[in-house]
Amino acid sequence: MERFFRYTLALLISTVAGFQFVQVITRYVFETPLMGLEEVAVIPTLWLYILGAVNASREDTQIRANVLEIFLGTERARHILLVVSESCSLLISAWLTWWAWDYFRYAWRVGKETPTLYLPTFIYESSLFLGLLLMTLYVAWHLYGHLRTLIRGGAELDTPLDHEHPHTNETDEFQILGQGEDKNHG
Repeated sequence: MERFFRYTLALLISTVAGFQFVQVITRYVFETPLMGLEEVAVIPTLWLYILGAVNASREDTQIRANVLEIFLGTERARHILLVVSESCSLLISAWLTWWAWDYFRYAWRVGKETPTLYLPTFIYESSLFLGLLLMTLYVAWHLYGHLRTLIRGGAELDTPLDHEHPHTNETDEFQILGQGEDKNHG
């Protein structure tokens, strides 16, 4: 799954950048804009945004304000906070997914097209529902993991939190990157 997101997102961002490059060259250098290029560029742009959000949900790397963790003493308390947080996220995500489902059905029923190239807008309008559905599933998966950790218990849940050097996914990534650089230079 990691490879799928890496290559898909790289392809989408390259496509968007390529469309913008072509638009700038044709508009400002040749002074002849390409008609319909904006309509086509919307497709990879929306899919890029939505799949980027899905990837953040998959990796559990969304932007968070973890202010309450300062007041927590143990890993158990942190996991309880994460269960509450993920439960709220699941409710909101499911609610938004329901709304996106209504819009998905509407877009399918109406069958709108873009004004210049007559492309079906369903191509990019469907990204919202599919993306929110996947994000909801990933939130549910993370909630299940935190609940499983709490139910399983163990001594590691009673370890105190290190507020001076907090453990995050980003610190893991930097350590992995640092190890890779040490191997390359050492």
